[in-house]
Amino acid sequence: MKTLFKFILNLIPRPLLISLSYGVRPVLVLVLKGTTYTDPIDGKSFRKFLPYGYGNQRENVLSPSTLSLERHRLLWLYLKNETDFFTSPKKILHFAPEQAFHKRFKNIKHFDYVTTDLNSPIATVKADICNLPFESNSFDVILCNHVLEHILDDTKAMQELYRVMQPGGMGIFQIPQDLNRDKTFENHTITDKKERAKIFGQYDHVRVYGKDYFEKLRSIGFKVDEVDYTAQFSDQDLDKYRLAKGEIIPVVYKF
Repeated sequence: MKTLFKFILNLIPRPLLISLSYGVRPVLVLVLKGTTYTDPIDGKSFRKFLPYGYGNQRENVLSPSTLSLERHRLLWLYLKNETDFFTSPKKILHFAPEQAFHKRFKNIKHFDYVTTDLNSPIATVKADICNLPFESNSFDVILCNHVLEHILDDTKAMQELYRVMQPGGMGIFQIPQDLNRDKTFENHTITDKKERAKIFGQYDHVRVYGKDYFEKLRSIGFKVDEVDYTAQFSDQDLDKYRLAKGEIIPVVYKF
């Protein structure tokens, strides 16, 4: 199973993989149904989750029903339990919309929900994050998760995110982050996919963010809260929901 998933992830382009996944999910839900692990996004439980990863695969992390990973489930729990995200009207900009969230957010009637990406088949606005086609101060909430590590000019991308966010607005800008690394590592001369996967963790990543990521966001103008929401859960619940202990949620604000 592990070898098969790694082969599929590296062979099939991501837009096609997204399209194919809609037909595969019902089968996975039926085959893996159980009681050991629970996806808090839809409340369904399974005997195990699926492996995932382009470089070193992680076992038991991909929910069969929502296709959520650790970061998606953690973000859902944070937004649901600690914010008014789901309960008040908002204009939302969602980059590279994750399947775990897309239909759920789209169906919330008090959301003005805009999705954008250059390649995703489920994004409504095709746009470059470094040159967004939106007016300044347009969005109450911006979700931009596991996107910036793909962008060569992440400074320009962050500036655009700041520009289109409303004063008083909030954003979640999750990234893969090595908290043992003080400074972000990037080398744009590395273009070979296998070498990128080895060094950056995924073939289409261009850097490994360190702890200085938060300061870079602050230098753009954002107020940044470094939220370790996993500290709110027992070890039993961390395992039940398959969360990554110690993962930091970067919650940003524009004032």
